[in-house]
Amino acid sequence: MAGPGNSNGSLLAKLGLQPVTKCSLVKFYVPAFGVASYTALSVNVMNPSLIMRIFPKKDITNVLLGSALVGTGTYIYTREHLKKAPTATRVVYSAAGAVLLSFGSVLVWAVLRSIVPPNSTLCTIAGIGSGIAFINVGMNYLDFVDSQIAKK
Repeated sequence: MAGPGNSNGSLLAKLGLQPVTKCSLVKFYVPAFGVASYTALSVNVMNPSLIMRIFPKKDITNVLLGSALVGTGTYIYTREHLKKAPTATRVVYSAAGAVLLSFGSVLVWAVLRSIVPPNSTLCTIAGIGSGIAFINVGMNYLDFVDSQIAKK
């Protein structure tokens, strides 16, 4: 707990953030950056003109996809149910999960984009909403799997 003279700890706690350590970087900040990238990727696929207005000279799709893959992979890698697996197996499972989520989402967004009326606001909301839904379902699933592990 933060002491009365330590305003940084209380500010971090108020913002829902963790103190920056090696562990929190891997378990919290890299996955959080991945979620932000994944959300931006949903907007990029569903409403590319919006992203083009923000980054007119650069296509950032691959950067967003790569960041989402790293964030998701890191999140899966650090989960409790994989702790006893060999490192190579953890990497393969984490990479597979990250690829399935990200590329599957891009496919869903491409289909959604063809179904949703051509309204940029509606497309953006559909992309962000479906992305948040996928993230929540994935996190709930992994929490459920982790809950099946016998507690020490």
